[in-house]
This record gives sequence, structure tokens and C-alpha cells, in this order.
Amino acid sequence: MFETSSNLGMHILVEAYDCEPEKLDNLKGVQSAMVEAAELAGATVLDVAFRQFAPQGVSGVVIISESHLTIHTWPEYGYAAIDLFTCGTKADPWKAFKHITNYLKAQKVTTMEVKRGFIPSQAPERSFESEELTKVEGRV
Repeated sequence: MFETSSNLGMHILVEAYDCEPEKLDNLKGVQSAMVEAAELAGATVLDVAFRQFAPQGVSGVVIISESHLTIHTWPEYGYAAIDLFTCGTKADPWKAFKHITNYLKAQKVTTMEVKRGFIPSQAPERSFESEELTKVEGRV
């Protein structure tokens, strides 16, 4: 079982390079790989929406009880941007990562893991005045 400590979820941002262009442009293949990835991660699939673009590329989302998995592909560059966001302790986004990058035959991959949803009692203690928030967030 996947464990989290003081956060509600984990979000893995994936940059997949030197992927097989044919796989990146295969709507049914990408969709199947993403749904299988969710299932292998231990997530519960609720809904799926994928689109093929002209002249090439696929974008899609797998909505899971635990959050979502998304992908956007650029076959002309051999590149895919993938987000794997799971909440709770049931689903392991790293299992989804392994399946998707293997399907795409990615030769180079970079990732960033972001822990999401720190509850207030466990969030780092730091407060901002409203003027500081405007500078940080770009809004009032």
C-alpha cells in the first residue's frame, strides 16, 4: 500500500522525451495505456476523455476517485507532458508513471514530485499580509 504522511496527495509532473512518435499519435493506444496505468496504480477509474488533434497529437484525462491522470502529446517532437495526481493512500502514482513511460518507450524522462494538500495544522507555519499575497499570487 502506498503511504503518505502529512499531505493529502501526491502530484507527479512528467516530461517524457524521445518517445515513439507513432505511440504518441495513437489515440486508442494512449487512452488504453492511461486507463491501464490508473488501474495498475490501484486507482478507481470514474471517467475517461481523450481527443485526437490534426495534424497530430493526443490529449486526455482519466478521472479517478483519487484525482486524475492527464497527458498531452507532441509526436513531432517525440514529447509528452504527463500529470499523475493521486490522493489518499490507496493509489501509487509511481506505478502509473512506470506503465505510461514504458508504453511510450520514452528514452529520457524527468519528473517533479509535489506533495499536495497539507492540512492547516500540518502546513508550514508562514503567514502573509494581503499586499504580500498580491505579489506572490498575482492577485488580491
